[in-house]
Amino acid sequence: MSYMPMTNKPPHDRRTARLAAEKEVLRYAREHPEFGQAHVAEALRAAGFNISPSGVRYLWQEHGLETTYKRLKALERSSGPEFELSPNQREFLRRGDVSRKLARKTQRRTVAGSAETEATAERRQLILAAAAQLFGERGYNGASVRDLAQQVGLLPGSVYHHFPSKEELFVEVHREGFRQLIADVEAAIGREADPWRRLELACTAHIHALVEGNSISTVTGVSLFSLHEPRLKRRLQGDRDRYEEIFVRLIGDLELPGGIDRTLLRMFLFGALNWTLIWFRPGKKKPQEIARQMVTMIRGH
Repeated sequence: MSYMPMTNKPPHDRRTARLAAEKEVLRYAREHPEFGQAHVAEALRAAGFNISPSGVRYLWQEHGLETTYKRLKALERSSGPEFELSPNQREFLRRGDVSRKLARKTQRRTVAGSAETEATAERRQLILAAAAQLFGERGYNGASVRDLAQQVGLLPGSVYHHFPSKEELFVEVHREGFRQLIADVEAAIGREADPWRRLELACTAHIHALVEGNSISTVTGVSLFSLHEPRLKRRLQGDRDRYEEIFVRLIGDLELPGGIDRTLLRMFLFGALNWTLIWFRPGKKKPQEIARQMVTMIRGH
């Protein structure tokens, strides 16, 4: 493992070089916590340090920073505006916290295998979040795996190790988004018995995910009324159907005047919900206020 220039300099000079390399590795951990060890090593070698990816990881391990989650946790504990986390980073930490609580509760991970499993899960989540951001900014055709790899500090081959193609990555972003949407809506309506109140809570969760959620939620929300090529649309349809089935049940439980087409009502409601992504402005009406107004208009009082 290499982490400093390999020279015949005296020990004092070698220690100085090692400390300089360590300082730069820790700087990258603070400023670019999502970057992988290969990306950091490549950047440092370009700056004149003879350091390998394993050398970067060794220094991270010395400081308890060997995973993206641990680096973000360290930043979260820091103070000052220079360490403020982005919405995607906060969501990454939130999901990481949930995963760790579940792992401790079920004790499914072994001591020997937990670090590797945890790091792999973190890397996948990091790639998905970055991919969602790129898809949101550039669309499916405008985003490339190379651009994604550069954004998260990985080699393209590392991305392909987790997702064999851009299409697979796009489908998985949507699958994860629908998982989040379904979980959020089901959690919101879980203990409520009144059908109209259940619909209002579901609409609130849907709007919240679109306008205040993470990049994965946003891309998924856009997809609900986007037109994709037929093959891609077919691959996304199953996840969309599973989510829509929740609203089929919710609207099916409502007392409505005779002659109301519940399927058209559901499509009408989805159109209104998804359009909030276009016109919503923070600081004005909150998701729950918008949802209440929408349901009131449908109900008629």
